[in-house]
Amino acid sequence: MKFSKLDLLTLLISLFLFSSCKDSSSIGLDVDGTTAITGTLLDTVTVTSRTVKDDPTQTFYGAGSTANPTRYPLGMMTDAIFGKTTASLAMSVNLPSSTATSFSTTPVTIDSAVLVLAFSTDSVYARRREFYGDSTANYNITVSQLAENLSTQGSWLSTKTYAAGDVLGTYSGILKPNTKGKVTTIVTGGADTLIKTVPQIRIKLSADLIKTKIAMLDSLSLTTDAKFNAAFRGLKVTATTTGNGSMMFLDFASGTSNLEVYYKQQNATTTTQIDTIYKAFAISTSVNPVAATVVHDYANTPVATQINTPGEYQVTYLQAMNGIRTKIAFPGLKNLVTNLGSKIVINKAELVIDSSDPADSIPFKIPPRLAMYRLDIAGQRQNIADNNPYSSSNTSGDQRVSTSGVSFDGFYRFIKSGYLQNSYSFNITNYVQDLVDGKTIDYGTYIAPISTIATPVSFLNSTGQLTAAASAPALANYAYPTQTSAGRVVIGSFNNTNNRKIRLNIYYVKTGTK
Repeated sequence: MKFSKLDLLTLLISLFLFSSCKDSSSIGLDVDGTTAITGTLLDTVTVTSRTVKDDPTQTFYGAGSTANPTRYPLGMMTDAIFGKTTASLAMSVNLPSSTATSFSTTPVTIDSAVLVLAFSTDSVYARRREFYGDSTANYNITVSQLAENLSTQGSWLSTKTYAAGDVLGTYSGILKPNTKGKVTTIVTGGADTLIKTVPQIRIKLSADLIKTKIAMLDSLSLTTDAKFNAAFRGLKVTATTTGNGSMMFLDFASGTSNLEVYYKQQNATTTTQIDTIYKAFAISTSVNPVAATVVHDYANTPVATQINTPGEYQVTYLQAMNGIRTKIAFPGLKNLVTNLGSKIVINKAELVIDSSDPADSIPFKIPPRLAMYRLDIAGQRQNIADNNPYSSSNTSGDQRVSTSGVSFDGFYRFIKSGYLQNSYSFNITNYVQDLVDGKTIDYGTYIAPISTIATPVSFLNSTGQLTAAASAPALANYAYPTQTSAGRVVIGSFNNTNNRKIRLNIYYVKTGTK
């Protein structure tokens, strides 16, 4: 019998494909006989991966908007692999209770002025507020007056920088994100009282400059937030440190951050009596903008090498705070039906992503969860089908997800769970089925770190690590990068020679039709 070159090539491809197909009982999740995944396992589908920069995003969407970040970053980190990351803040300052205020008709004496920056309370890590990196680092924090009115900028991208003028105050020392403070509060008509406060940074500002820039403003400038911001413009806060550094996250949503001004004035009824008055100028995203500027410097790092010279590497990189994402693709899915000789029904498709170095990189921890999303034909980010369940509030969602009861996942397993250890996994059955059937075109698929806020606290053990049994329903939408968490991880590529790799496991059944 004679074989043409094409026949021989087809035979070789078929032998290769089917030699890699295994019984599903040999590899899989920890399941019992009643819930075992049925079908043939194909685990040799090529997964390409490439390190790319992430996009900048808005850090403020409007007063009171639910899209505003739940917390804001401030700090500096230096990482041998990911380079230097700095985050600074620009913030509007608002009148007490957003109503007209005044200091005195007589010359006012400013006792003190303090910028209070409250640490964010993380609903996930309730035992320890979000503070990423070296908690023992000494910080130098500088507070300056903005050169322009922040509230009228119109756009607050994470890459936007804000010019500043006079330095109003500084702080040097370590930070204590989990230690409540004690301050003396002014009680009108009574004795001052020592109270406990939420964990916060208190930065003393120049009393003379606050007097000039706030207390001595004309009365019209103190009537509305808009007029006050036009006159005062706002504050800029920067932080520097040496060594590894860290990233802290601050709360501008709950009313615990403000500019406190303490001043003395003559009593209204007793001319010989001097009163001490306290005013809290609110810093809140429910009223006016707070904006973050995040800068990543990858000079002379392995990350820079991959960005500047795209190609096949043993590993790729992921970094939160609009840093680095990995673009993935499954080029073999397009011809899978042809190569198998039959259409298929996919019972389960699971993307497994191994961390290249399973050991935690102290002090820069591995992010506990990743996001996975796709681009549409217009280049806009969309949730993939398995993370887009149909509901009454999401009528364009996928009904297959609503009825499957399978979680989208994306969690990191520190400890062994079936064959998963020091790995992330995504359940993407419907997405892969649609790619195989040609119902969805892959215009770009990405993975990136997600905010830790999305991780339910019940899935964490006493050390804050994810338990092996953790699972969660699909999230509504987390395709866009945020500045609300820090995290970085090196992941293995498909061709990783240490067998710490990214791979796609497909459990399928042939339909017998072509």
